[in-house]
Amino acid sequence: MSSDKKIIEKINEYLFAKENFALALVLETWNSAPKPVGSILLVSESGEISGSVSGGCVEGAVISEAQISLKTQKSKILKFGVTNEDAFQVGLACGGEIKILIEPITNVNNSKRELLERFFKNNLEGDFSILKICLKSSQTELIEGEKASKFLSKTEKYHHQSFLNGEVFYYILPLKSKVVVVGAVHIAQYLVEFGNQFDFDIYVIDPRSSFANKKRFPNVSVIDDWPDEAFKSITIDENTAFITLTHDAKIDDIALQTALKAGCFYIGCLGSKKTHEKRIDRLLDMGFNKNIINRIHAPIGLDIGSKKPNEIALSIIAEIIKVKNIKSE
Repeated sequence: MSSDKKIIEKINEYLFAKENFALALVLETWNSAPKPVGSILLVSESGEISGSVSGGCVEGAVISEAQISLKTQKSKILKFGVTNEDAFQVGLACGGEIKILIEPITNVNNSKRELLERFFKNNLEGDFSILKICLKSSQTELIEGEKASKFLSKTEKYHHQSFLNGEVFYYILPLKSKVVVVGAVHIAQYLVEFGNQFDFDIYVIDPRSSFANKKRFPNVSVIDDWPDEAFKSITIDENTAFITLTHDAKIDDIALQTALKAGCFYIGCLGSKKTHEKRIDRLLDMGFNKNIINRIHAPIGLDIGSKKPNEIALSIIAEIIKVKNIKSE
């Protein structure tokens, strides 16, 4: 897991404004820890603090060291051990340890700033890259394009997560997951609102332009076309969560054929158990086997007793996040 959207936006803000800041980065954790590897805390030269690497006295010590690093222009590695007795005060369920890198990012070292700019720009543009940090020398290197993908294919156990290997830390920001919603219905409007909060790249597809339009869905990509035509402009793959909401087999079934073949990490379909039984029969007639069909989450969403459209949307986005997180473990 890596830094959230707000922290990335703040880093980009500092880089664009040429402001000096210190970056505290979680390198490694043991036992219980409130923040995963890759989490970031920022301390600007003006005293602004953003993000978190832990809590309580650990956070205070990290901030103090970050302020010192801005003055000395030197990196530092901190290691904190927390006893069971003190754990609650610093946000730990029980005793644990964390290792944190403190790195000053200043105008004295423009090359390091430029690497960070490229790294985060790549992420925003959907180009996967890895920031390689040597802890001994504090030298940074950017691994981009095919080289980054090939490197990660050799370390599959990390599943696109930042990790420490000896004296080298590989900082990884996974590309955005896509959420493709087939059916621009009322539930979809709430689903889009929830999805935007978790920084998904969202597409809403429906051939009915009275439903699929920018007035109803102002902040996402909307395609008022049949799914098979819409998919010509979207990459559907294992990084995609796929949802059908129309209740219309003429629309949903076209979409499902693509989703099942593409190996989407999540596929969910709105409808009752009886509706899904009929859907299964149709998919079997199309030649799909039961193992593949069983990947469909139906009835869709976590069972929270949801009845209203906003509750159903919440249960769907929660189930997507659950499946996504299990996949990345």
